[in-house]
Amino acid sequence: MCCPQLEATLLILIGQTSKETNVLALNGTHAEHCLLMLSKFWWVRALATDDLKQICSIHPSNLTEASCPVKDVSEFESTVDSSKLLSACEKIDPAKECCDQICQNAILEAATTIAMTVSEPLNMVGSNGLHEHSTTINDCRSIVLRWLASKLDPSRGKEVLRGLSNCNVNKELCVCFPCSYSSLLLIPIPSADPTEDQTACCNAMESYVSHLQKQTLITNLQALDCATLLGMKLQKSNITTDVYKLCHLSLQDFSLQAVGYQDAFSGSLD
Repeated sequence: MCCPQLEATLLILIGQTSKETNVLALNGTHAEHCLLMLSKFWWVRALATDDLKQICSIHPSNLTEASCPVKDVSEFESTVDSSKLLSACEKIDPAKECCDQICQNAILEAATTIAMTVSEPLNMVGSNGLHEHSTTINDCRSIVLRWLASKLDPSRGKEVLRGLSNCNVNKELCVCFPCSYSSLLLIPIPSADPTEDQTACCNAMESYVSHLQKQTLITNLQALDCATLLGMKLQKSNITTDVYKLCHLSLQDFSLQAVGYQDAFSGSLD
C-alpha cells in the first residue's frame, strides 16, 4: 500500500509543479533531490532512501521524461486529444475501471501518440525495436499520468491514480464481470414460487454464491452489485419471495469483505 501511495504522490507533485514550469518531468539533479526530500516524510521515515528505491523500484530516472520524447505541457496538449483524455479519466469508478479500462485505454492511446512522434512503424521491426518502443510508451505513460494530475485537484488526482494502481495490483485476479448476466444462468430459476421447492431453490442460490466466491471478489461494491443484479433477475422472473431471507443469505456470503454493508444490501434490493 505504501508504494502506490508514493507513486501517486510523485505524479501529483510533478503534475502540480508543471503548472509553473510547463514541464511534465524533472531533470536528473532535481529528481535526486526530490527522492531525498521524500525520505524525510513521516510515512517513509522508517525507510532509508536506498530502501525506498529498492522496495518501490523508484529511482531518479522515474521522475524524468526518460525515453519519452514529449515533456512540455504545450507540446503534449497539441499532440494528444487532451479533452478526450480528461473526460475519460477525471472521474473513474474504481470497481469498474479495472474491467472497462475506459481511463486506462485513453492513457495508453495518449502515451502511444506521443511516443510515435519520433518513432516510425518501420523502426519497430524486430524484437529489439518492439522492446524499445514498449519502453518508450511506458515512459510516456508517466508523462500522461502527470498531465492528468496537473488537471485534477490533488484529492481527486489521488483518487484516480490510486484506483489505477489498484488495477495493476489486481490484474492477475478474476475480478472482471463476476456478476454478468451470463454467470447468472448458473441459477436454475424455478417456475413456481421458491417456497414450494425451498431446497432446490436454496441449493441453486448456494451454488451461485459459491461460484462468485471463487471469482475472488475483493471489493464491497462488487459484492453489492452482484446481490443487486441477482435480485433484479429474480424479480424479472416473477419471483417475489425474499429469497435472501428464505435461504439465509447476507451480503457477507457474496464477499467475505462485505462487513458493514448489511444495511446497504437490504436497502438496495427493496
